[in-house]
Amino acid sequence: MDSTRISLRPFKLSDADDFLAWASDDKVTRYLRWNTVTTIEEALIYIQKVAIPHPWRRSICLDGRSVGYISVRPESGDDRHRARIGYAVGSDCWGLGIATAAVRLAIPSVFEKFPFIVRLEALVEAENIGSQRVLEKVGFVKECFLRKYCFNKGEVRDMLIYSFLRTDLH
Repeated sequence: MDSTRISLRPFKLSDADDFLAWASDDKVTRYLRWNTVTTIEEALIYIQKVAIPHPWRRSICLDGRSVGYISVRPESGDDRHRARIGYAVGSDCWGLGIATAAVRLAIPSVFEKFPFIVRLEALVEAENIGSQRVLEKVGFVKECFLRKYCFNKGEVRDMLIYSFLRTDLH
């Protein structure tokens, strides 16, 4: 995949159809904290009330079309030096390097936008091998295995924590 075809930009209401195409796929939302979106109305509400006002949530675009999302949420107070990163792409885009390229694009942008952040963290379900590979390719470091750490979609799940420090930028 030619990485120049991949870009990040803020969500727009006009992304609703493309958003619905990947956010309505249970395979995509399996590891996400939000549920599958099933109607165009839900897509519009999500974009308007969640994606647009978010401090840093971007549409992952392939040739200008939304095929996923990436978000970074800075912590607050004494933990404001850390931020959590999350992402997903449509299942038709899996294995093409799109998520890897998106995370690679996001990192310097996030550190520039939030100069107080020194650490990006990713919590990944132990079963989500694809996401672990994305993080490792980009230079995140696997730090630990958290047993029965996160409740998601009706069950308590094992998680891995990965980090990328500002000093890891090349």
